[in-house]
Amino acid sequence: MIKNADLNLLVYNALSFGTAVMLGAFVYFLTQISSVSKKYRSSIAASAVVVGIAGYHYFRIWGAFSEGKVNEGYRYADWLITVPLLIVELLIVLGVTADRRRKLMSTLVPATALMIGLGYPGEVSTDDGTKWIFWILAMLPFFYILYVLVGELKEVKSRENATIAGLITNATRILLVTWCVYPITYLFPVFFDYPHDGAETARQLGYTIADITAKAGYGLAVLAIAKARSASEPS
Repeated sequence: MIKNADLNLLVYNALSFGTAVMLGAFVYFLTQISSVSKKYRSSIAASAVVVGIAGYHYFRIWGAFSEGKVNEGYRYADWLITVPLLIVELLIVLGVTADRRRKLMSTLVPATALMIGLGYPGEVSTDDGTKWIFWILAMLPFFYILYVLVGELKEVKSRENATIAGLITNATRILLVTWCVYPITYLFPVFFDYPHDGAETARQLGYTIADITAKAGYGLAVLAIAKARSASEPS
């Protein structure tokens, strides 16, 4: 728990804001499911599930923090469920064939679960060596996921019209850029002597900002793709 009162309040307010954004996005995405074609509705439903689950866990993290506890188990439980769903959201609107989508899901979804699972032991450890070991291990599936998504993005640009290709590019960039924030934030405690209020504050704020962008912001980008595809296809 952060001892500095001002930093403590900053993190508390950030977690409160994260809770509000996730729950607000959950309601919004539910209202938008019927605004897209049937083939894309599962993607918007997945967006709603992602922010709904994140909102619940942020509420738990916020509540625990107000009682003087930092429980990263809530955050990792959230990621273990929602990160694979973020991949599923994108694959549904990516425009790949059903066979290609199933093949991608069969490799990318396990890779995301492996990435999160490998990150947790280092996250909760106070030993810098342990943190580095599990950071490196978690980065292996992380780089694999980035490599595959960048390859798929190149394929999209070659087959889609400029509008849809641009929207898919934006969504993929949001996902990839915000995902790069997580491994940097993960290492904040390594850069400072443990325990350090500044490191803990930066870690909580970094994760919260990244989560809001990678889930609510990314969900809006996926919704824009689904609406554009729905408008361009026969009813």
